[in-house]
Amino acid sequence: MVENVSDSGLCLVKKYVVLQLKTVRSKPLKSSNVDLFEKRVKNLGPLGMYAKGAEGYFMFPKLEGEIGNKMTFRGKERLIWSLNNYLGLANHPEVRKADAEASAEWGLAYPMGARMMSGQSNYHEQLERELAAYVKKEAAYLFNFGYQGMLSVIDAMLDRNDVVVYDSEAHACIIDGLRLHMGKRFVYPHNNIDNLRKGLERATRLTNQTGGGILVITEGVYGMTGDLGKIDEIVKLKSEFNFRLLIDDAHGFGTMGPTGAGTDEHFGVQDQVDMYFGTFAKAMAGIGGFVACNKEIIEFLKYNMRSQIFAKSLPMSMVIGALKRMELVRTRPELRENLWTVVHALQKGLVDAGFEIGPSGSPVTPVMLNGTIPEATNITVDLRENYNIFCSIVTYPVVPKGVILIRLIPTAVHTLDDVKYTIEAFKEVRKKLDNGDYVTMQIADISKL
Repeated sequence: MVENVSDSGLCLVKKYVVLQLKTVRSKPLKSSNVDLFEKRVKNLGPLGMYAKGAEGYFMFPKLEGEIGNKMTFRGKERLIWSLNNYLGLANHPEVRKADAEASAEWGLAYPMGARMMSGQSNYHEQLERELAAYVKKEAAYLFNFGYQGMLSVIDAMLDRNDVVVYDSEAHACIIDGLRLHMGKRFVYPHNNIDNLRKGLERATRLTNQTGGGILVITEGVYGMTGDLGKIDEIVKLKSEFNFRLLIDDAHGFGTMGPTGAGTDEHFGVQDQVDMYFGTFAKAMAGIGGFVACNKEIIEFLKYNMRSQIFAKSLPMSMVIGALKRMELVRTRPELRENLWTVVHALQKGLVDAGFEIGPSGSPVTPVMLNGTIPEATNITVDLRENYNIFCSIVTYPVVPKGVILIRLIPTAVHTLDDVKYTIEAFKEVRKKLDNGDYVTMQIADISKL
């Protein structure tokens, strides 16, 4: 048909088609989607939905004054059980002096740039050597933040052919790292070694086909309940399966083991843990983190962890401050001894008073009560306003419905008098809970507190 059309006719057809296309393009697309900002404002998320009534008291509270066992909250002095300042280094005079001198000498900018480009220094390398020696590994590498560091390690170590097997109670940084993994991942119920074995069996069958490897991830100390990952039992599975083990020991570094070198030292299996991950945010009372393992893997990570390749180097003042903290962790065992004196007194006193603290084998001390979310809210207010005790209280969905978990973090700067007072206060709170006082009590208006 087209072959019989004249040249002038073809031109008219082409002009018509072009005109129609222009007309179509000029018409605005009809949109049925929603505005992204409007969508987010309508759904603030599982925590944000409570912001209006909770911010400033239950969430984003402001603790003021010198860091220690007692600080100021909303104008009143409170006994604080919510700081991960295990060894009391946050306000240690030697640490404060080192931080101040390092900041004065170097400022907060030096070194400028990512370590690969312009942010390397002898002090960064010194800190890595000391960390590696402390946890008995060949080498270590620094991170700007612990959370970011765990994401980086998982992302760099795994490709789509690899399989990861991890504990169901893994910290959010591990879960977020696993979201970056494009291969298979298997989760096993918390500390369930039989289920871990089944996961390793599945992972082995899969990697036999893909040619990939297997990574097992556990925590040394679980930060909410204080129980320990079964690292000693996990490493025994190496005789049956070919895998590498990564432990996140944020709460165990500096607190667990004869020298404080971690939960793997506590179990006597340091030589069987392939990758040790620690942070400075807990026992070291700082910012940053590290991973330690053999030299070859550290060399690989240096050149393959995107967050470190493309992020500014850890500031010199923080590195020098961390070196001073490491010195005290290594040479002042009395700090750790003071911590454990308080831990043992607190946990024994709670158990003797009939409280359930679960299987905690670390300084983290959970106190489990039965009650509803409104009751938990009233307990929080009662403890803070009438007993001047500030601690973290956790409810559903973090713990099962009907459970109220009060998490206490003892430190080396707490006193035995703090412990005695807290246990007596908890006895009174439990009596009120059993009597139903927190059910009938009207939830306090925090804006008036």
